[in-house]
Amino acid sequence: MEEDHQFIGQQQLKRIADVMKVRHAAEKKLQNGVLLRDRNQTPVSRSQAVSDNESSAAAIRKLALGTGARRFHVAPVFSARAGAAMSRFEPGSSIGYGKMRENIGVVRRRLGRPLTLSEKIVYGHLDDPSGQEIDRGRTYLRLRPDRVAMQDATAQMAMLQFISSGLPRVAVPSTIHCDHLIEAQIGGAQDLQRAKEVNQEVYNFLATSAAKYGVGFWKPGSGIIHQIILENYAYPGVMLIGTDSHTPNGGGLGGICIGVGGADAVDVMAGIPWELKCPKVIGVRLTGTLSGWTSPKDVILKVAGILTVKGGTGAIVEYHGPGVDSISCTGMATICNMGAEIGATTSVFPYNHRMKTYLQKTGRREIASAADEFRDDLVPDEGCEYDQVIEINLSELKPHINGPFTPDLAHHVSEIGAVAKKSGWPLEPVKQAGICFSSVVDLKFLNFRARTGLIGSCTNSSYEDMGRAASLAKQALDKGLKCKAQFTVTPGSEQIRATIERDGYAKILSDVGGVILANACGPCIGQWDRRDVKRGEKNTIVTSFNRNFTARNDANPATHAFVTSPEIVTALALAGTLSFNPETDYLTAPSGEKFKLEPPTGDELPSRDFDPGQDTYQHPPAESASVRVDVSRSSTRLQLLEPFDKWDGRDLEDMRVLIKVKGKCTTDHISAAGPWLKFRGHLDNISNNLLIGAVNMENDAVNKVKNQLTGEYGGVPDVARFYKAHGVNWVVVGGENYGEGSSREHAALEPRHLGGRAIIVKSFARIHETNLKKQGLLPLTFSNPDDYDRIRPDDKISITGLKSFAPGKPLTAVIKHCDGSQESVSLSHTFNETQIEWFKAGSALNRMKELQ
Repeated sequence: MEEDHQFIGQQQLKRIADVMKVRHAAEKKLQNGVLLRDRNQTPVSRSQAVSDNESSAAAIRKLALGTGARRFHVAPVFSARAGAAMSRFEPGSSIGYGKMRENIGVVRRRLGRPLTLSEKIVYGHLDDPSGQEIDRGRTYLRLRPDRVAMQDATAQMAMLQFISSGLPRVAVPSTIHCDHLIEAQIGGAQDLQRAKEVNQEVYNFLATSAAKYGVGFWKPGSGIIHQIILENYAYPGVMLIGTDSHTPNGGGLGGICIGVGGADAVDVMAGIPWELKCPKVIGVRLTGTLSGWTSPKDVILKVAGILTVKGGTGAIVEYHGPGVDSISCTGMATICNMGAEIGATTSVFPYNHRMKTYLQKTGRREIASAADEFRDDLVPDEGCEYDQVIEINLSELKPHINGPFTPDLAHHVSEIGAVAKKSGWPLEPVKQAGICFSSVVDLKFLNFRARTGLIGSCTNSSYEDMGRAASLAKQALDKGLKCKAQFTVTPGSEQIRATIERDGYAKILSDVGGVILANACGPCIGQWDRRDVKRGEKNTIVTSFNRNFTARNDANPATHAFVTSPEIVTALALAGTLSFNPETDYLTAPSGEKFKLEPPTGDELPSRDFDPGQDTYQHPPAESASVRVDVSRSSTRLQLLEPFDKWDGRDLEDMRVLIKVKGKCTTDHISAAGPWLKFRGHLDNISNNLLIGAVNMENDAVNKVKNQLTGEYGGVPDVARFYKAHGVNWVVVGGENYGEGSSREHAALEPRHLGGRAIIVKSFARIHETNLKKQGLLPLTFSNPDDYDRIRPDDKISITGLKSFAPGKPLTAVIKHCDGSQESVSLSHTFNETQIEWFKAGSALNRMKELQ
């Protein structure tokens, strides 16, 4: 036993060092393309050299680390790769595989059972693996994420909150990505330049605050946050939190990447353990092989149809099985990205050769080697158990198209025409079809009466996506055919844009009629200056985006938006009708020739490596004392935060019902995006969009509620401000999965700012419920969902039991009707002890200051 606690002797270390010198020399030659020869001077193939190199690595590990207990003891010290840098931008921050393995071992011994991959990564980041209570679906975990990522719209409020904390510098690697504020209007270069001018004040604030507090800054034009994370920051086993609901995109590279609100990001940046309810694990077992017109997007469109928009709530979706290896790394990212549409905490794939190749192609060979060494920790244990299992045979999977108005309404492409006709949805011409990449085309020369297809977004903007779309466009061009629908393309990053331009994909897509937009979110999040239809005009658009809620893309509630793969979008743009089935139907060339499209093809990764394009990254300076962060008092875009008031120790009495919401209420309904994005850093100004998209149960109207003090009707934010000015607290009453959709922290900040005290609903989406708690609000659910029907618009509601507020103990709502009668209903909650302290302090940020 004593030997197990000793380090390897000096002679053994020397032997290892000698072998490592030889190995590193071989690796260097291999990386530089040098022809390798064996000991007999016989030429060795590159693949054989790689194989021999990996075999020598295994021998070195065995020599250095031994087996059994000894191996586990010295692995963190002697692993040649465990200390790999987290990214090329942060050479001083190493990947913590050794610590993760140690934590996994502690938890596995405690639980006495095999672990899923999700559990390995999550439990591997526990703050206290020995003492943490672990019960899937019940207990709250205290975690130590590896890094934080923020997009520019949410980063404004996150950085304002971090500034309010008084801390001098972030405690973990963090980045800001400018992708949300660039409006699609004319074309890539012009739209980017206009955004820089319009948003100069905000970009300057983000750049200087990033420099001041040690945060990496990706300038406008860099690309979409999730694509940049995949290319630079995600890696197998990472735990990353991001202030955007599609952060799970990183699960395609084997990480646990979770969308959160800005206040959660502040916790992690402040070095405070981050809380997450211990997630359940839904297993999706994949068999068979993808082929033909079926794409990775069809996997998640199928899963969305099975689980619906709330079926994944409180769970991580873990893909496994032999079918995984038929999906590219970026394809896996597509699947994980759209897992946000089923309410999942995140989604993840096990480490495999596809991820290794992607890491190598994106300049991260050391990380790939480290992941190889710790592979056992990056795949599920044999015999692990899932809370639910879904089986999908990829060989039998059909191309899907989901919508309209919700991403879980699944249809086979072959059936959508008949379904649309029966449902009265507009079939043709398809208004818009879009994928995401960029060039410079002036939209004023396009026929604005054409419908649109849009490809790209954070979900489908990889090199492979662009290549498969271009392969279809090339077939059409060879027949002299161009798109019958307006067609847009959005590259996911500057690297993707530069590479597809170099390799000719951008020209093909432009020649077929495509408009290349800026490397940004654009129409996917409503940043689209659309002029080809009037508000209220019924039309259809088809996108490769992830989300298609009412009015999300173009602010027109009559737009029927469908989500599908880039390949299907391209085919429908060529055909100009929703009823086209590319597997069976024919197109007509200008010559009159009938032809059928061959299934799309495309390289997974560029053969000539990626072209990085323009350098758009700003390193934080080592010394930042001289950096100034200015926020003008007269600014309409930025506003320093004032702390919210603390709880006064009494029950909440006689609160008014601001609005009783009917039907679906997403964060788009609560805090609209589009033109409102410009106020993301100014809480008072953006609060003017509070619930303006929600439907009032009283009158089926949008943004029209009765002021119970005056008897007059007005906009929701106007009535809320009136109540606040007159010292009247208020509540919102809602239905199922309230707050689904984007992570939008403002959907929680705004009701708190305008005098709200509680949100009472049938059920919550995970991120929104946490955001409400962080801001000192009470997110409560009817213990009996039918009690929703007891609430009338003119009721007064008191919430009692707050003096004995405790985890697991329901509160009571006393409902006073205008006829003098009253009744009581039970209200459930998910607060733990820490979160109750947030409520008492007035917000999580207030509580953070109390503890300093």
